[in-house]
Formats: sequence, C-alpha cells, structure tokens
Amino acid sequence: QVQLVESGGGLVQPGGSLRLSCAASGSIFRLNPMGWYRQAPGKEREWVARIINDGSTTYADSVKGRFTISRNNAKNTMYLQMNSLKPEDTAVYYCRAGLGDNWGQGTQVTVSS
Repeated sequence: QVQLVESGGGLVQPGGSLRLSCAASGSIFRLNPMGWYRQAPGKEREWVARIINDGSTTYADSVKGRFTISRNNAKNTMYLQMNSLKPEDTAVYYCRAGLGDNWGQGTQVTVSS
C-alpha cells in the first residue's frame, strides 16, 4: 500500500485559513475514496470529508461550506482547504486512502487567539 504523509498544519487564529496536503508515495488513481479525518484531544476520530475519482465530494455537517477537499492524481496528492477556522476545529488531521487501515501520521491544527 502507498505511504501517506500529511503536511500544512499549524497554529492559526479564529477565522483564519490553512491548507493541508496529503502526499502519497505512489499512485492514488485507484484509491477510492480518499478522505480526511480528525481527532481532538479526548475525543474519537471523526470523518471530515471524502472525495472519489469522479470529483464527487461529501462533507461532515460541521465543516460544510468552510472546508474544501480536492485531489490531484497526477501529483498523487490530496488537499484540504480550511477556511473560517474555529477553535473547535483544533485536532490532529489524518488522511486515509480507501476504506482500510491506510492512514497518514497526522498533522496538528490548532485554532486559537
């Protein structure tokens, strides 16, 4: 299976933006769906967004209208554009390829003033 590496996390003020990337070590063309998840301290990991090869996307209600998921199969990379960030978006964000146990190591996103 491909290895996944997330990047782009950091500290941002409420209302700010971040763009996360998930770089795969190999082709993601046949990996469907690809998705983003997050886990806040003391909480279970939750699904955030997913995308499949035809470009179809779905989002958790908590991020709909603020986050945008995309993928570039030629670059073997998936992205999560996060706008209008809120303190409750603070979490470690993970990318996942397919529906099995293929996860990245996570990147920390902290939204705080």
